[in-house]
Amino acid sequence: MKSTVTLRTLSFALLVTVCVAFVGVTTSAQRRRRPPAKPAKHLTICGNPNVSCVTSLTFEPYALPFQMPPSSVIYDTEFFYAVILKTVSTANNNCDNYIPEPERLVAQTLFPNQKVFASRCAAPGEVSYSDTNPNTNFLAVYAGATLADANRMLATVLATRKFSGANIRRMRATINGT
Repeated sequence: MKSTVTLRTLSFALLVTVCVAFVGVTTSAQRRRRPPAKPAKHLTICGNPNVSCVTSLTFEPYALPFQMPPSSVIYDTEFFYAVILKTVSTANNNCDNYIPEPERLVAQTLFPNQKVFASRCAAPGEVSYSDTNPNTNFLAVYAGATLADANRMLATVLATRKFSGANIRRMRATINGT
């Protein structure tokens, strides 16, 4: 009789173990797996002023254009490198202090295949640039997507002997259309 009770107890324990294992496997199989999050889509810079830029936005002549899709509100670009040619202080939000357009155009003639662009105070609908000092406006030339491209562009800029304080900056162009 004792062996029958032991056998029943062992059979019951085995049955419970199998049921628990089966329920655990079924439950985990029924859980929905979330698809991996899609990486944020960053827009492409149009760094050569001689090549048409397919974009839905009309950029100011001093802004660095990028491929903007229609009906967009807030977007930013892929990271890129620029060589900062010159800066001016905008302390106390003095938006009247920026690099004038004639000066940008002169710099553009020095680098005909790379867009020379200038920052202005950030405002809705205007291009602004990340990783820059908010108390300065700058004049810069697009230097490419890689640090190697940027170093080559910096060497070209320094060879002109017109921009002694030139330096490389990694940034994004952003726009807030709201």
